Amino acid sequence: MERIVEITSDGSRTLYVPALDEHYHSVKGAVTESAHVFIRMGLEHHPSASPEVLEVGFGTGLNAFLTCLSAERLQKRVHYTAIELYPLPFGCVASLDYPEAVAPGRAGDFHLLHACPWEEDVCISPFFTLHKRKDDFTSCVFPPLSFDIVYFDAFAPEKQPEMWTHEVFGHLFSAMRPGGVLSTYCAKGAVRRMLQQAGFGVERLPGPPGGKREILRAVKP
Repeated sequence: MERIVEITSDGSRTLYVPALDEHYHSVKGAVTESAHVFIRMGLEHHPSASPEVLEVGFGTGLNAFLTCLSAERLQKRVHYTAIELYPLPFGCVASLDYPEAVAPGRAGDFHLLHACPWEEDVCISPFFTLHKRKDDFTSCVFPPLSFDIVYFDAFAPEKQPEMWTHEVFGHLFSAMRPGGVLSTYCAKGAVRRMLQQAGFGVERLPGPPGGKREILRAVKP
């Protein structure tokens, strides 16, 4: 599938998929969006010093890279599970230059996120352990009470409707621990209602600077 590198409004890059007419990140700012939605509203919001994080869609590895860096800053020992059915070739990911945009001295860690084996725990840093699963998220089974934080970063509901269903959010609710936090860039009313019906308490929060007006954060009671 063809992917085209585009520069977003904050100067960082993203991928555009013509066949889907979809971007991997916000054109208003790839790094700005990821840092706001998943780090500030997700990772930093949860009090655990050793959270279990689940990312729905590993993609370019940007969310994982920002989490790796933030875990060290916050002194949190993060175990990070990422589900991705279609891993990107590293040449494609490397063209995005995320280490240069975010942390030039940590290019080796970014490379390791992509080069490390799938289906096993890999220690990327003393504060960040990654477990990548090559799998279809809609058929994944997780034990109850497995995760503290979920980054829900699937393609938009219009492009990937099978990911935004009552069943998916109900499954995630069961897989999360009490007090668990799910953050997503999508603030559509239908998504908010599905999260509420699954049992979450849902907040509309301000979107990233220069980007979407609102995002959603869901918390399991």
